[in-house]
Amino acid sequence: MSNPPFSHPRWVTLPGVVAALLLILIVVSAMLALVWMAPALPWASLWQDAYLQRIVRFSLWQATLSSLLVVLLAIPLARALLRRPAWPGRKLLLRIMELTLVLPPIVVVFGLVAVHGRQGWLPQLLSGLGWQPPNYLYGLGGILLAHIFYNVPLCARLLLQELERIPSQHWRLAAQLGLNSRGVWLMLEWPVVRRALPRLLALVFTLCFTSFAIVMTLGGGPRATTLEVAIYQALRFDMDIGRAALLAILQLLICALLWVVSGRLGGMPSLTPYTLYRHWPRADSLGSSRYVDSGWIGMLWLLLLPPLLALVLNGLGGIWLMLGRHELWAAWWLSIKLALVAGGLATILATLLLSAAGGYVRRGDQHISALTEASGHLTLLIPAMVLGTGWFVLLRPWISLTEQGYSLVVFANTLMCLPFLMQVLRGPLNSLDEPSRRLADTLDVRGWYRWRWLLWPRLKPAMALALAYGMTYSLGDFSVVALFGSPSQPTLPLLLYQLLGSYRLREAAGCALLMLLTMLMIFLLLEWLGRRGYRSERERSSP
Repeated sequence: MSNPPFSHPRWVTLPGVVAALLLILIVVSAMLALVWMAPALPWASLWQDAYLQRIVRFSLWQATLSSLLVVLLAIPLARALLRRPAWPGRKLLLRIMELTLVLPPIVVVFGLVAVHGRQGWLPQLLSGLGWQPPNYLYGLGGILLAHIFYNVPLCARLLLQELERIPSQHWRLAAQLGLNSRGVWLMLEWPVVRRALPRLLALVFTLCFTSFAIVMTLGGGPRATTLEVAIYQALRFDMDIGRAALLAILQLLICALLWVVSGRLGGMPSLTPYTLYRHWPRADSLGSSRYVDSGWIGMLWLLLLPPLLALVLNGLGGIWLMLGRHELWAAWWLSIKLALVAGGLATILATLLLSAAGGYVRRGDQHISALTEASGHLTLLIPAMVLGTGWFVLLRPWISLTEQGYSLVVFANTLMCLPFLMQVLRGPLNSLDEPSRRLADTLDVRGWYRWRWLLWPRLKPAMALALAYGMTYSLGDFSVVALFGSPSQPTLPLLLYQLLGSYRLREAAGCALLMLLTMLMIFLLLEWLGRRGYRSERERSSP
């Protein structure tokens, strides 16, 4: 009797190991290229450069302030959402919070400008009431507002999922003891939050520290320049590769130090949903806490809903102006192609890495498993602009940004969305329990047959979701496109930035709405395909 196809144990681990080694080689080569370029610079004089000191100070200051504000707002929001499971509109609010995770920064900026800009809804409303508000959107205030819009939903969602993992026995005991809000916080919630807080702060700080599109559009001038923007300016305008290498290395060292310290202090909150939380009656949900929780949840609605509504309403008028423009549909088609390739490659890489890591765990090789999986998370440590700078230095003699620039865009987007896709696929890939594996071994269901009949039905909905996340991430990318893309052949984010820069606001609104509708279409289509495939597989396998 012949063995099933791909039944050798190496087929489980070898492709993932090859992918992990390739990822490590790619990242290390980019870093070595930066180190190779940087020594030619006068390091001592550069460290005393007033410009460098200013942008480092501002980068650290805005990221630190943004992180603290985000976490201070997210903690009471997560507590309120946990304590109010039947609050009207809670499910819709959670869906909107998930939507903000994949919104392109340039689209978020447009929505914020429509609400908070000089001619926005809020300033006009306040002017009608007799008070002329200051221009707070451009500069540090606008950067903080955009970071709060982006990261408060992410942080609150992650904390909510961690709080929902508190064992139900603890909640039952707290209900029996009648613990008030302070008692629940000290005995149950704070230990969970404290464990997740270091990595959560590191994640938010990294996202704010490496923010590019938000700082580029809302910074308001040279005084609000960050390291990420300075790297872009050094490469794109000054062609000063040495200075870009120095700035990239400095940014990498700051992010690496932060993650090393946070890794020793706490664990990383899970990005996978948890649905086993049971809502026990809580004594602290009565009295004034109802009004406090409603205030926090209402504040989140006021933060998220107006920019999204402004995006839709303004876009409805602007999209008709753009429907007949060839530039819009050329940018849309280019964005779709890049997103499909980047999302598909990232989904395949995530599957290979997690399969190899799981295979080594079952063999007892914990260290190799951890190293294989960690290779897919390197881009959490190394920002996209740093990797892009290294590749630019490394490949500059052989490629032309005009002709091969978008291949680097696909490459960078594949690596940047890989950690998030691995979080989506980890649960389904590990859902086959040990008794089922032993039974499959007994029945000789191995290799391709095990993948086809046991793993694929469980994995297909998750792979569709992972592909949707990967495609929408690539679709909304601006930082890598701004560095490697071609202004004469823009993607949708680059076209939107060009329209905003030329003050063609109605056309920009239409372009932003088209991006939003495209992302929704991708999610709905892939979710339908995943569920349809899952149902058909279950019907086929049922007697």
